[in-house]
Amino acid sequence: MRRIPVKTMFLLVGLGAGVSMLALALILYAVTGEVWVLLAGALLTACALVWLFFLTQLFAKRLSRFTSDLCQTMDSMITGGEEPARTGDSETIFARISYRLFRLYGILQENRRKVEEERRELQALVSDISHQVKTPVANLKMVTDTLLAKPVTERERQEFLQGIRSQTDKLEFLVQSMGKASRLETGAITLEKKDGPLLDTLAMACSGIVYGAEKKGISVEVQCPEDLRVSHDGKWTAEALFNLLDNAVKYTPAGGKIRVSVEQWEMYVKLDVADTGKGIPESRQPAIFRRFYREEEVHDQPGVGIGLYLAREIVTRQGGYIQVTSRVGRGSTFSVFLPRR
Repeated sequence: MRRIPVKTMFLLVGLGAGVSMLALALILYAVTGEVWVLLAGALLTACALVWLFFLTQLFAKRLSRFTSDLCQTMDSMITGGEEPARTGDSETIFARISYRLFRLYGILQENRRKVEEERRELQALVSDISHQVKTPVANLKMVTDTLLAKPVTERERQEFLQGIRSQTDKLEFLVQSMGKASRLETGAITLEKKDGPLLDTLAMACSGIVYGAEKKGISVEVQCPEDLRVSHDGKWTAEALFNLLDNAVKYTPAGGKIRVSVEQWEMYVKLDVADTGKGIPESRQPAIFRRFYREEEVHDQPGVGIGLYLAREIVTRQGGYIQVTSRVGRGSTFSVFLPRR
């Protein structure tokens, strides 16, 4: 039946109805012997065949129109063109098919939008990485060309080697940071929240900035209850806090102060990292959490502009969030909100 064309099917049904009605008329004529019974049967058969013919034509036209609309809709779905028209009648089979096509079109458009967004993000990422790698690679090339082109003194050689080491450290830091961000974004790393003392996490984060703070004469003060326990991923939360503290050390002048304080709220634990650094203009505050974002005046500081991005990703994936308040020349305060459970 699936292979029989629709018109052939209607023709077979019409012929079957006509033959059945004529057969019934002949049987009645044979029983009654009345000629008018035979004529009435023939007339009814002719009327039924006429109306069946009109029904076939109407159905064929509607089916042809629906097929044409279906083809246009499919073409629009393939090319991403205009949205297919909704039908107001929800009882017919054509309307049910149209409704499902409309839903499919919406799904395809959403998938197309996501692919386009991912393509733009990939282009931006490649551009950012190229920009970050360009300077270290150019510096390395310049130093090696100098060493190969002319003889240098032992002191100059040591300076050149120190420069090479500095640029390779920057490249290594970039690769490690990109690896962490990529593993977080792709789900290769799953944050495991466990109930644990927040003070231990703070101690782990602060241990990474002790040398830098002492070198600049920056005092670091930590106020956190020893018995405070929070459901969090200790390792990655320490990574996020270290990034905030490391930025505070970088952008706080010598002799400054960094203060870490903890407040217990009903639903969250608020952790503030406050410094006495240069501050961030209000117009730039929304952009500081973007990947690779760095202000023009701090390009002489080490870093690639991914620390705050990582910090936000880590905190957000634990159900928390980060806020910043800052005034130029008065310092900045980064507030981390971690859910208590």
